[in-house]
Amino acid sequence: MEAVSDLTELTALYRDLHAHPELGYTEHRTAAIVAQRLRDLGYQVTTEVGRTGVVGVLRNGSGPTVLLRADMDALPVLEQTGLDYASTVRAADAAGADVPVMHACGHDMHVTCLLGAAAELVAARDAWRGTLLLVFQPAEEGGSGAQAMLDDGLYRRFPVPEIVLGQHVMPLPAGVLAVHSGPAMAAGDALRVVLYGRGGHGSRPETTVDPILMAAATVLRLQGIVAREVAPSDTAVLSVGALRAGTAPNIIPDQAELLLTLRAFDEKVRDTVRAGIERIVRAEALASGAHRDPEITTMVSFPVLVNDAAACARLTDLFSAGIGLTVDPGPVTGSEDVGVLATAAGVPCAYWFLGGADPALFAGAASIEDARDIVTTLPSNHSPLFAPVPEPTIRTGVAALTAAARGWLGPGD
Repeated sequence: MEAVSDLTELTALYRDLHAHPELGYTEHRTAAIVAQRLRDLGYQVTTEVGRTGVVGVLRNGSGPTVLLRADMDALPVLEQTGLDYASTVRAADAAGADVPVMHACGHDMHVTCLLGAAAELVAARDAWRGTLLLVFQPAEEGGSGAQAMLDDGLYRRFPVPEIVLGQHVMPLPAGVLAVHSGPAMAAGDALRVVLYGRGGHGSRPETTVDPILMAAATVLRLQGIVAREVAPSDTAVLSVGALRAGTAPNIIPDQAELLLTLRAFDEKVRDTVRAGIERIVRAEALASGAHRDPEITTMVSFPVLVNDAAACARLTDLFSAGIGLTVDPGPVTGSEDVGVLATAAGVPCAYWFLGGADPALFAGAASIEDARDIVTTLPSNHSPLFAPVPEPTIRTGVAALTAAARGWLGPGD
């Protein structure tokens, strides 16, 4: 594994970023830290790309342009890790509500590792030729940050890359890397459903159209889409993350709201589930005697992340030879917008997973299957308990990004 010049300093940076998370499009502090560090390393730096994004460019002779990407935003989650650098931050979300904020998905680790790789690549610039395009992206969690940077002229203002590279931390053992070619992360939709009833007194339900009963029936019926309308050989996930209605025990409200998330690896499967949601929501409203049609709004939409097969084979060889254990995790039902950057440029994408769980937790695993069983017991991304261990996660993440970039950059003199 390639040496990290100052792991102690990078660990301090990671702890600082973790303690100061920022929601999408408000990553001003994080962006300022990124920009200053890149300038100090000699990169040409542009800020406020796609509102709060940062782009660093390092030209080092003729050769390929390689894009390395890290996302910067955090989540509205109340941290419960108990770490001495745990977040206590609160902020206003996009709707103006006061919410807790936590790096519950590991984007603080992504930023730290890419800054570490930026330093490593500068230090080794005699050994490669080409152009580094480092993209620190806002608002990945909302699925809009990559497109916002493109809309702000990412490929008009900066070199167009030959490859898009990046990584995402997850609860695999720290020190392990995971690469899967083809559809690697699911298409994802977040939907808002509003069901309209007729409110009234809880003691006289016959005078009302109860939207809570309508919502409850809808939730139960929605679970039948994946169970009965999607083939067992296909993959889809449909979850209801919120059901909101009412203000008092003796009042039947006049509307109810559902928030749904849908994941699929195939557009036809995605369309099947979307059609099923539409049909069931409208049918339940009709069956309940609703006087007004329900509203179904798409809040967030991610495309399927498709990893280039040849690029993934190359990555696996690079990682296995120079870093350590590399596994195939299979397709992951989480969603990512990094693929938008590759699609817009018409180039391959290679996006891998970085283990962040304490290796000691896997000491008793005698096989890959045992390790997978242990992973299912660990806090996952978006959990208030999610906390990658700094070492050896940072060391491995920096080495992986550095090796990947060097794998596509031209050789030195």
